[in-house]
Amino acid sequence: MFALVDGNNFFVSCERIFRPSLNHTPVVVLSNNDGCAIARSNEAKALGIKMGAPWFKIRHLADSHGLVALSANFALYGDISDRMMAIAAGLGPSQEIYSIDESFIGLDGVRGSLLRRAHTIRSRILQWTGIPCGIGIGPTKTLAKLANYIAKTAERTPGSYPAHYAQVCDMSTLNTEARNALLAATDVSEVWGVGRQYATQLKACGVQTALELSRMDLHLIRSRWSVVLERTARELQGVACMEIEDIAPDKKEIACTRSFGHPVTRLEDLQEAVSEFASRACEKLRRQHSHANKVLCFIRTSPFRKEKQYSRSACTQLLWPTSDSVAIAQAALAGLNGIFKSGYNYAKAGVMLLDLQDATLGQQRLELCEPDTSPGLMVTLDALNQRYGRGTLLIASAGLAGNRRAWSMKQERRTPQYTTRWEDLATVRA
Repeated sequence: MFALVDGNNFFVSCERIFRPSLNHTPVVVLSNNDGCAIARSNEAKALGIKMGAPWFKIRHLADSHGLVALSANFALYGDISDRMMAIAAGLGPSQEIYSIDESFIGLDGVRGSLLRRAHTIRSRILQWTGIPCGIGIGPTKTLAKLANYIAKTAERTPGSYPAHYAQVCDMSTLNTEARNALLAATDVSEVWGVGRQYATQLKACGVQTALELSRMDLHLIRSRWSVVLERTARELQGVACMEIEDIAPDKKEIACTRSFGHPVTRLEDLQEAVSEFASRACEKLRRQHSHANKVLCFIRTSPFRKEKQYSRSACTQLLWPTSDSVAIAQAALAGLNGIFKSGYNYAKAGVMLLDLQDATLGQQRLELCEPDTSPGLMVTLDALNQRYGRGTLLIASAGLAGNRRAWSMKQERRTPQYTTRWEDLATVRA
């Protein structure tokens, strides 16, 4: 038995915790560089704002409908997520944090009414963190995800599903007829694991609802589409094909990419950016105790600007697997120097670490090769940045974090980091 706990409009809900004046107001949170909407309040959705809508196309709604746009405040969202997930863990004995606002909970062995327990946890999350959430319960992860969708949809759009499914939907107690009714009322595109392309192909074959997908021939699904879609169909039938992953699997690739707040033309500025991105990627690499064998660096102009275009990448093979920030930054810079061309307005750059392997795997090399920086130095670097904040200690080629960099992101609308910076701590006056 599984449950899925999902924060409602999570980024917007985090902003409303410290700014209750935003309640009942259309709000969007914008992506890096204030480019497009990545989170929308229900009021913003009612205005017809789509996910990913460019800010320049919807900014007129600020004057006509009071739309409030905020820059993404990921430090705040991450901290609130940690608090929410800690409370959600009380729902069952095992937990898999699926994303910043979603968590699967294993319910095997939990006694009593799961519906009552879910309502209690939901109320606790709202009271202790201020985040409203929906909870779905089902005998498989796919059905739990679907039940969560039903719970949130029934609350937001009355009439779409029976009102008693709002906030918490428990599909584990439904008989076959009631469960099929819910599956029949759900568009196939809303099923977890059915992407846009799959949904288009299924509808072309006459499969419009989740119920029709669950009744398809499994051999046909596997032969025509994939074993992944077959697994989805089995889970809709109530056959559990996925278990709770207590430990997230290591990433096979690690990337750090950013769009720039302003066009970048100088090689020196790109070198700072690439060095910073390499350092960030290395932090993630060391966190999962892995080494990289290859480093890819890319730069590109903006395809949305009417100007000459350029996009190029370079992949550098390392002499030996490493997680050393200095060695990986040097490889990334070597790639950058080989692909840079002057006379272009660069809009984005990034570093990807490829061909990852476990850090415990040993590899011998001749002493003629220059060794990595002391591993202890990397441990110290990570510890200082963890304790005093990201950017406290950088490699020299990344420049000074305190200076305004030419490639820095636009975050003109970012709210204070209320829970992670002493300077932004909220002040209450009597």
